[in-house]
Amino acid sequence: MSGHSKWATIKRKKEATDAKRGQLFTKLAREIQVAAREGAGDPESNFRLRLVVQRAKQEGMPADNITRAIARGSGGTQGGASYEEIIYEGYGPAGTALIVETLTDNRNRTVAEIRNIFTRSGGNLGESGSVGWMFDAMGLITIELAPNQTADDVELLAIDAGAEDVKAEEDVVEVYTNFTELKTVEEHLRGQGLNITSAGKTMVPKTMISVDSDKAQSNLRLIEKLEELDDVQQVYSNLELSEEQLAALS
Repeated sequence: MSGHSKWATIKRKKEATDAKRGQLFTKLAREIQVAAREGAGDPESNFRLRLVVQRAKQEGMPADNITRAIARGSGGTQGGASYEEIIYEGYGPAGTALIVETLTDNRNRTVAEIRNIFTRSGGNLGESGSVGWMFDAMGLITIELAPNQTADDVELLAIDAGAEDVKAEEDVVEVYTNFTELKTVEEHLRGQGLNITSAGKTMVPKTMISVDSDKAQSNLRLIEKLEELDDVQQVYSNLELSEEQLAALS
């Protein structure tokens, strides 16, 4: 997971443009709709919905958009697409492993677009289960340090709350939990007054793979192209970026 926080910071800066934010709002609306459909339309009683609504607010998504997405998902309004969650697995250049999480209303369109990107980017789309065994599903809570806080302070609180691992990068602390314990740990840390900027599921590689700079760029272009698809919610990779490769990105 070396460099994960720094790479996440670089991605957030890239997502700051108006076009990227508009696309992000579209993806968040889909996730809100699915979360509301699967559980209650009240974020207080629906943990998954609460997490995505919190993220939407932090990203600056208008409140009316959030309300409409909840209403569509919970059956409060007519119309709107019905999305299903599909996970695709594949290989990037030099044999990196990728997991692509999607929400789609047309699986034929989605798989065709994803396969095309893999092929054109020097990778290949694999069968279900081809790389999934290389990742563990975990909970990830991201915390921004307050001016008077240190990473060590947060790490102690996180361990007391039941965290399995804690990683710090500058002013951001990532807390990893057993996925089934995410709700308990998140609520405990929020109760401690910590500035939680995101919380949700992540796929953590069991082993990472390092590649040369050219292959690293090819993998990053593949990931970016996948993330540009409206149907794609998250892309996970076991690509290990060196400090030099990260510096080149920033």
